[in-house]
Amino acid sequence: MSEDGPMSTDDQIVSESITIDAPPSVVFDILADPRQHSRIDGSGTVKGVTIGPERLSRGAQFGASMKMFGMPYRIKNTVVEFNADQRIAWRHFGGHRWRYELEALGDTQTRVTESFDYSRYKGAAAGAIKAAKFPARNRQGIEYTLVKLKAAAEEDAATKSRS
Repeated sequence: MSEDGPMSTDDQIVSESITIDAPPSVVFDILADPRQHSRIDGSGTVKGVTIGPERLSRGAQFGASMKMFGMPYRIKNTVVEFNADQRIAWRHFGGHRWRYELEALGDTQTRVTESFDYSRYKGAAAGAIKAAKFPARNRQGIEYTLVKLKAAAEEDAATKSRS
């Protein structure tokens, strides 16, 4: 990404970061609400949430309607990392995780790092992920997601400041 650049040096963790003009609580509220995931999805795969709580927590499960390579499917995710306003991550049946880490930059800005972490895969499984070009595809999706998250959080922060 041009703003903050690639973050990861681990070849099984794809990360990008962006600075958002909104406090961490506003950004985290979007990430912790699975119904907002399609609002910020830059990959084009998240179509909507089918089941789950209004606000995620560690161990919470949520289902999503997805579409990849023209094929619709449903996926169930479990929140595996959760620290309000700082970090949230989930995984589905595979071992890889989607993670968001938030760092407050003063009172009104947040640096957000999104990661696709498939470091739990070894050998042929890791090779298959690379061969299918998921790291490169996911990097592009992460870049677009962060841009959409920035727009959404800044819009929400502006709305909150007016009320």
